[in-house]
Amino acid sequence: MKYFFVLGNNSTLSIAEITSKFPKENHTIISNDILMLESKEKIKPDKVIKSLGGTIKIGIIEKELPLNIKLKTEIFKTLDSNIKGKYKFGISQYTKRKINVKRLAMEIKKHLKEQKISSRWVTSKEKTLSSVVVTQNNLINKGIEIALIENNDKILLGKTLVVQPFKELSFRDYGRPARDDRSGMLPPKLAIILINLAKTNKNSIIIDPFCGSGTVLTEGLLMGYKNLIGSDISKKAINDSKKNIKWIIKNFDTKIKKYKLFNSPVQELSKKIKQNSVNSIITEPYLGPERGQINIKNTIPELEKLYSESLAQFYKIMEPGARIIMIFPIFNINNKKHFINPNLNKLTITNLLPTNLTKNKIINLTNRKTIIYSRPNQRIEREIIILTK
Repeated sequence: MKYFFVLGNNSTLSIAEITSKFPKENHTIISNDILMLESKEKIKPDKVIKSLGGTIKIGIIEKELPLNIKLKTEIFKTLDSNIKGKYKFGISQYTKRKINVKRLAMEIKKHLKEQKISSRWVTSKEKTLSSVVVTQNNLINKGIEIALIENNDKILLGKTLVVQPFKELSFRDYGRPARDDRSGMLPPKLAIILINLAKTNKNSIIIDPFCGSGTVLTEGLLMGYKNLIGSDISKKAINDSKKNIKWIIKNFDTKIKKYKLFNSPVQELSKKIKQNSVNSIITEPYLGPERGQINIKNTIPELEKLYSESLAQFYKIMEPGARIIMIFPIFNINNKKHFINPNLNKLTITNLLPTNLTKNKIINLTNRKTIIYSRPNQRIEREIIILTK
């Protein structure tokens, strides 16, 4: 079976997550928007889309066609004539070459009319339909979203199976009771990605030593992880995490309700956690001042000291082969990026992607093989780094 994954804004990070989640399948990077996954077994798209933070849509590739073929004939064969009521259809175009989508849509409408099926073409100003448009028009259950994907000398004819549950993700982000915009909060989507990059099983011990509002913990609970530990130097952060975890358990179907929280500076972590016991550390530490002018000469040394001390503690509590998924800050000052360089303390930087994909022109990595996650004009960007003991 061949599936297409429509990637998020940071395609490199989306690809890193998918390949972490599906390490044994064949992956082909089609474009900045599309990754093709070939699997011997059917995947469960509804379940998979909820377990990924960086994928917008998942669909199945029905056919691989020559570029010069008459698309309308092949599309007619993919339409479901058993839909009751008005048949809704949309077309998303992931191609460089121009396709007369309007003419194609009119031919589809004509074909459906001949079958005595009333239809409506769902359109967008963009070449592709957003998850919102697909959801609002119920194209998955009451029609079809056709995906036209260009791959070298072929057109892949795909059908969208699921879209990202954007309403639920937004509710988990903005609906949670404890939010601290001043100290910054990890978005649920990014927390899911970081957890997937850890490549750890559900019984593993996962710790977030800068747990803040508890996003890694809440998303870990929803994903079914059974041994989650959070700590923070701030008592407010621990209270916020407690509130958010209780809220998640109340509002969502979480089979796992086991977690541990405690108040501690990171420099004392090895006194609280058994040495050589932790399978994964997933964390976003303090990234520096959110407001006011950043004094690079003071801020970077202070953060490098904090991060060096943290990594020394992490090394003590990690079992051999364990991974740290961590965020380092990058400061944008006068159009120049300033990275931090803490002492890695015998830890090694690990590739985020399979070696065979790293040379693809779509992939965007830093000189130390890490991924930058940011929004436009953000003065503090996130550098996602994997370290292994």
